[in-house]
Amino acid sequence: MNILALESSATACSAALCRDGALVAQSFQSSGLTHSRTLLPMVHDLLKNCGESLEKVDVIAVAAGPGSFTGLRIGVATAKGLAWAQEKPCAPCSTLESMAWPLAHLQGKLIVCAMDARRRQVYNALFFARGEELERRAPDRAISLEELGEELKNFPEEKIVVGDGAQLCYNSLNSQVSGMTLAPVHLRLQSAWGVARAAETVIAAGGLVPGGALVPVYHRLSQAERERLEREQNLQ
Repeated sequence: MNILALESSATACSAALCRDGALVAQSFQSSGLTHSRTLLPMVHDLLKNCGESLEKVDVIAVAAGPGSFTGLRIGVATAKGLAWAQEKPCAPCSTLESMAWPLAHLQGKLIVCAMDARRRQVYNALFFARGEELERRAPDRAISLEELGEELKNFPEEKIVVGDGAQLCYNSLNSQVSGMTLAPVHLRLQSAWGVARAAETVIAAGGLVPGGALVPVYHRLSQAERERLEREQNLQ
């Protein structure tokens, strides 16, 4: 099975092609350019350099959330467009689970996934590394750093922090939570390979959807929506 995976949930952008669980190729860029400019050319060049075509892709996987509102919309819209033309099924993948998969080999460690959600909050999920599997210990959520710190105190296991919010999380909580380390730099940021691996779980669970049904999963209101609600509450 050929899986084309897309990751544009944060500052980095990547695309990967996996065949029967093995990584064939991955393109990764964290240059500061907008993903609307880089993602589609990245996919085009990736398939061309692999001698593959979209027709030979079986599933299109995408990091559907949480993450940057703009980044998620770009990734989901790109996946929808690619799927629509070829009527390909799509795998909507948790961004947080996807970033945990490259660390699943760290048997027995608690993987703390963290994306900067601003306002002293992170998008977070917790997983135990089980070698070839992940054991989820907390749902995808937006949580304050203070609340996360209190929760992590209940886990005696060594903790490894991953994601674009890993440094923020580590700097804020390391003094109060024991056993925390940062994931290695080359495994710290979100990557399309992780999305492809998460897609295998989605496929096994029967979670594929047509492109038209693919939607971002934000996990909280946008800043504009929050400000609108605050204004409405102040007028009451």
